[in-house]
Amino acid sequence: MNNFFASCPKGLEDLLFDELQSLSCCELKKTVAGVYFSGDEETGYRAVLWSRFASRILLKLSEFNAHDDISLYLGINSISWEKMFDPVKTIAVDFSGTSDFIRNTLYGAQKVKDAIVDRFVKKGLMRPNVSVREPDVRIAVHLGHRNRVSVSIDIYGASLHRRTYRASAGAAPLKENLAAAIVARSNLDSECFLDPMCGSGTLLIEAAMRLSDTAPGLLRKNIGFANLSLHDEELWQKCLRDAEERSTRGKALLKEKGVCFYGYDADYRVIEAARTNADRAGLTELMEFEPCELKDLKNPAPEKSFSVITNPPYGERLGNFTELLSLYSLLGSCLRHEFPGCSASVISSSAELLGCMRLKADREYHLFNGALACLLRTYRVYESAAGGDGQSSEQPGKENSGTRELSKNAEEFANRLKKNLKGLKKYIEKEQLEAYRIYDADLPNYNAAIDVYGDYAVIQEYQAPKSVPQHTARQRLLDMMQVTCSVLEFPGEHIIVKSRFHQRGNEQYQRLDEEKNTIVVHEYGIRYIVNLRDYLDTGLFSDHRLVRKMIGESVRDCDFLNLFAYTGTASVQAVLGGAKSVCTVDMSRTYLSWARENMRINNIQLQEPKIRFIQADCIRWLNETEDTFDFIYVDPPTFSNSKRMEDTFEVERDQVSLLSGVRRLLKNGGRVLFTNNRRNFKLDRQGIEDLGFMIRDVGRQTLCRDYESSADQHNCWLLTLKSGE
Repeated sequence: MNNFFASCPKGLEDLLFDELQSLSCCELKKTVAGVYFSGDEETGYRAVLWSRFASRILLKLSEFNAHDDISLYLGINSISWEKMFDPVKTIAVDFSGTSDFIRNTLYGAQKVKDAIVDRFVKKGLMRPNVSVREPDVRIAVHLGHRNRVSVSIDIYGASLHRRTYRASAGAAPLKENLAAAIVARSNLDSECFLDPMCGSGTLLIEAAMRLSDTAPGLLRKNIGFANLSLHDEELWQKCLRDAEERSTRGKALLKEKGVCFYGYDADYRVIEAARTNADRAGLTELMEFEPCELKDLKNPAPEKSFSVITNPPYGERLGNFTELLSLYSLLGSCLRHEFPGCSASVISSSAELLGCMRLKADREYHLFNGALACLLRTYRVYESAAGGDGQSSEQPGKENSGTRELSKNAEEFANRLKKNLKGLKKYIEKEQLEAYRIYDADLPNYNAAIDVYGDYAVIQEYQAPKSVPQHTARQRLLDMMQVTCSVLEFPGEHIIVKSRFHQRGNEQYQRLDEEKNTIVVHEYGIRYIVNLRDYLDTGLFSDHRLVRKMIGESVRDCDFLNLFAYTGTASVQAVLGGAKSVCTVDMSRTYLSWARENMRINNIQLQEPKIRFIQADCIRWLNETEDTFDFIYVDPPTFSNSKRMEDTFEVERDQVSLLSGVRRLLKNGGRVLFTNNRRNFKLDRQGIEDLGFMIRDVGRQTLCRDYESSADQHNCWLLTLKSGE
């Protein structure tokens, strides 16, 4: 009896165990990513020929302890390699595992190779050559727990997932053994099988091979064990003849029953590849491959039962996540309307994308596509369902137009978004705006703000109440992404999602990513740079556009100060409005650099003393500078505890002390535009009047039409220093 080890991808161990048991293997023992078993020579042949799930079949030769590299060498050298293969055969060594004395697998492989070839030389034989890519004999050595070394020969010599029928594949193909696992977990009792996104046809070919009783190794050439001295060619040919007979009978039976395999894909090039692969697998008579987009797919045989098996794009390597939301939703809609009563199996790395199908799964399996953790869900598809989150809203018989399917709540959100856009259209065109808000938590189930910047949209998700389950909140966010992409007709990569949870002060400016995704948007003919991904805020507060416009109309021939300047957008307005000088103060070097760029793209020459940029703690600077100004714009953070500030700052608590410092810098009759976005902010009128200011509330005057729903957090006052004060 020989001892073997069959390796497989993680998640396929149970399938491999049952398969080897059906091949009459003995003493089976399941482990992570593989199964140990024993059997005679024919058992090894049959495992190589028939296993649909194994990656490699290893014949165990020896096992010993090695406490250093010398004992590793001696243990390998003691094996009678000359009795196993002729020295004219090329070899390769796969070494796995490390220890205190073998810290590098390449070093371990080198020691094993040296021990093997030295054995041949000491026996007076020629030295075997190494061939890394296509060796005649592949040797596997594993250094395991407590320095236990296991030595095996890979009896096929290459990965068994390569069936050899695949001449070409798509951009992100499934390995054949993973495809076989998906097929095995699917309903195989149907009359027809269909893959609406078939790529190079791997899933359908694996299904046809299984149902026709075609051995996956039947097409393989250059079998590794043919190069071993222990190989029995007559026995191998007997196994092949038996497999060929079974395949011929199986394919004839499927054809007699009218079983058919339908493959569709939007890319006609991969359809050609699928046809070629099916022909190489000898399955052309059972297969139909046609180019077809998912939105145009119709049931090719409505009178028959179907199993749909598919591997849609996941987003990691293909497509964009936002666009994939619509794809998966459309897939669910297509299944309900074209294949009611069918069974379906869909694999994806994203539970959220699978949830967009709005189908209730019967079973769920955890698999790995390479290193990528995936879910395989199986369904029994029914045409119907009623509204709420996660449920279909389409009615039986409703024509599939190719648009994504929405829940009733999501449909309500889509209608609101369309209504908002229609209401803002004339305003946006008249004001020449490319940055504006189209939605601000208008509906209780969709708690977010959505802003447009040119042909991009930014969804800022607010924190859901604790009463809303996490999966429901996640589904609503996916609805918003999907609907925004569709209604605005923006490409999926132009929909950007951010989460705005309970932040305080400068947390709104925190860095998120490093993608440096900047674009330029226009506002009243002025250009501003916005960064849509790297920070929670984008560099342009579109709710302050009328504040900026007021500044531009009020500062001609004035010395202007922009305090807490952020990216200097108000400074740009002041320069273009004819200010005599403009001073921009902020604590961040990054934002001051951004402010300079905003000046440059508007063709403003950065010449001192007319235009100055000062990096400083604004509160401290107010008390130190001797400069004076005619007009000061003050837009402080709601709260700040920056390490670069001496004390914390809270706008409502510290408004009078802040404006006291501002008042010191004002020329006689000077003005202050004081604004903030603290909800329900209360102005300390008495304290401010005691500083010598006349107060005019310009909140309504500077409230933008697209922000009217958030009027309670738009605060703006024009403070004028009384003459003689």
